[in-house]
Amino acid sequence: MTNPEGPYVKVHFRLEVEGDWPPASVESLWAVDQGDGVVRLDNIPWFVRGVACGDVMATETDDEGVHWAGEVVRRSENCTVRLIVFRDGGSRDARQSVLDAFQELGVDGEGMERFGMIALDVPPTADLAKVRHLLDRGIAEEWWDVEEGCVTSEWRAAGAS
Repeated sequence: MTNPEGPYVKVHFRLEVEGDWPPASVESLWAVDQGDGVVRLDNIPWFVRGVACGDVMATETDDEGVHWAGEVVRRSENCTVRLIVFRDGGSRDARQSVLDAFQELGVDGEGMERFGMIALDVPPTADLAKVRHLLDRGIAEEWWDVEEGCVTSEWRAAGAS
């Protein structure tokens, strides 16, 4: 794949597995090659912690040509939030209704049938207080459970009472 910003590459992240979670020891994310071993993530992480879509990262390429994630060079200020949808067993329709609700708040996301998961990419331009309120309501109503994969100080401040 290519685009005007540069070619797409897959960047691999090693995951710490505890028990049976996450269900893989490596996650790969699409990224736009910025040159000189630097990429901009163009995927919402499902399992990787501490990175978000849009983050710029250093990479190392191994002898087989695999790009391995290094340090974050510049943060996008986006947040990565993941949900396990309980409502209707995490069905496709249930996941889509959750994605639609967050889309109305300026939040992009995608669903995964396996595990009934949703990964959200929360940009700094979204109304973080409203997003947090919807997340908290969903927890209280037992619609979903939430994991914060990568959050900002603005995100944490929006949740402070």
